[in-house]
Amino acid sequence: MNSKNVTPNNQSAPRLIIAGTGSGAGKTTVTLGLMKALAQRGLSVQGFKCGPDYIDPTYHTAVTGRASRNLDAWMTSPAYVKQTFQRASAGHDISIIEGVMGLYDGKDPLSNIGSTAEIAMITQTPVILVVDVRSMARSAAAIVLGFQQLEPELNIAGVIVNRCGSAGHYTIVKKAIEQMCNIPVVGWLKRDEDMSIPERHLGLVPAIERGELEPLFQRAADVLLEGTDLDLLLELATSALPLSVHSTNLAGSTNVIPSNTARVADTARTSDTLNISSDTEMALISDKTNTNDMANATDITNIARLANVKDAEHVAQHAALHIHSKPDTYQPVIAVARDAAFNFYYPDNLELLEAAGARLKYFSPLAGEGIPAEADSIYLGGGFPEEFAAVIAGNERFLEGLREAARSQMPLFAECGGYMVLAETLTDREGRTYTMAGIIPAQVQMQKKRAALGYREASAVQDSFLLKQGEVLRGHEFHYSTMTYREEGAIPYAYETKGLRGSKQEGYASGSIVAGYTHVHLGSDPQAAQRWVEHCRLYREHQA
Repeated sequence: MNSKNVTPNNQSAPRLIIAGTGSGAGKTTVTLGLMKALAQRGLSVQGFKCGPDYIDPTYHTAVTGRASRNLDAWMTSPAYVKQTFQRASAGHDISIIEGVMGLYDGKDPLSNIGSTAEIAMITQTPVILVVDVRSMARSAAAIVLGFQQLEPELNIAGVIVNRCGSAGHYTIVKKAIEQMCNIPVVGWLKRDEDMSIPERHLGLVPAIERGELEPLFQRAADVLLEGTDLDLLLELATSALPLSVHSTNLAGSTNVIPSNTARVADTARTSDTLNISSDTEMALISDKTNTNDMANATDITNIARLANVKDAEHVAQHAALHIHSKPDTYQPVIAVARDAAFNFYYPDNLELLEAAGARLKYFSPLAGEGIPAEADSIYLGGGFPEEFAAVIAGNERFLEGLREAARSQMPLFAECGGYMVLAETLTDREGRTYTMAGIIPAQVQMQKKRAALGYREASAVQDSFLLKQGEVLRGHEFHYSTMTYREEGAIPYAYETKGLRGSKQEGYASGSIVAGYTHVHLGSDPQAAQRWVEHCRLYREHQA
């Protein structure tokens, strides 16, 4: 089969989800190998990742040459997920979605919420189930059969078995699965200890950007192709049901809820939490959720959930709000730090800021650059600043620019790694201490043990340029550092966050600064992006 056989039309794009029976089953290896093999065949591949993860999308981007997107129906709404998928997959030959944890693992042991299965059903995507069959024969069929029966509406279209001991072992499990489950086993990967994925927190993104993992990607493709029927995988991808297509125009004017078709689908979801975590995957864990999803939407900003909409009166108030750029007004500039130290950004966040009227100006602190002169705001994303602490500490132009921004009341938003750089000092894992911006009266200490992991509902403790007090953004935490304030009793917290272990106050909000460990997804309330951009305009007016 060649690329002509899988060219998508506007109604049905070939697509697959690579899911695992559990964390460590091998889905990342299969995903990367498949993406690389398809790209080598000349196909245009669009990658996606289920859940709040930055590392796997970076892998995908390196392999496919185009930005991978996150799909998360807890942080955003199912409608938002569907629209994001449609927009990003349009015009490409095939879309490959990498799952998270096990196929059915999410935030709730009693439902599919927050799971790969949920994303598969929202996007109507055939699932390829990756099964680790070490020390297993016919029992592999029982595992696959159980996965089929747990959710009959899910389309598990095929199986790839991983860590087979030999070709004979593969033949045994293939016969067993196909006899009992009536789906094809499309391939196998042999046991290969050299295929392990590097640890995710030790400068991995910089290594990817330097091209150091290219041999790993090629090896994954070679191993996959040795035992996998790529043509059959493409046939399964083209069997995906058509998805309705909505028009998308991020630059144009759009209502959050069209006044003549306003309808709210109240899909309140409340459940106990599920404690699943792994050093190699983002655990999807949270406390209660309460979702109000938008229907009849025609744009990425229409279909995002409106946070804190509790009743019809509030729905009516929110219906009057707009997310759009204003061509007749000043287009403020948001300076975005982007390099090997600062690279954890959801593409949606950046696009929503642009949709609200901002112009993004990227700069690299690691390249010695300071804050762009035309900046009306600064966005410091997460990443690995600890890996480059000496370089950051030596860029006084950058650090002094941050201090001047804080003094002039420029809106400054920082997440995780960016939050760390705003502190007084950063001490790395080897005990070396470096001077940072000193805007936040605290010290950062890296540690070997993970400090936080999981979903967060972040409720604003006070008004800021991002949120009004009590408004909520959804996101996640994942970090190996701790922040120790000089005066713990006088911290102007940014958020009260809800997670697996209850609620806590987190972050820092003072003056024009909002910072914290929580990586927020602006798609959970696009009005936050609108408010941010409006504050940028106000800042420019005050500077005039």
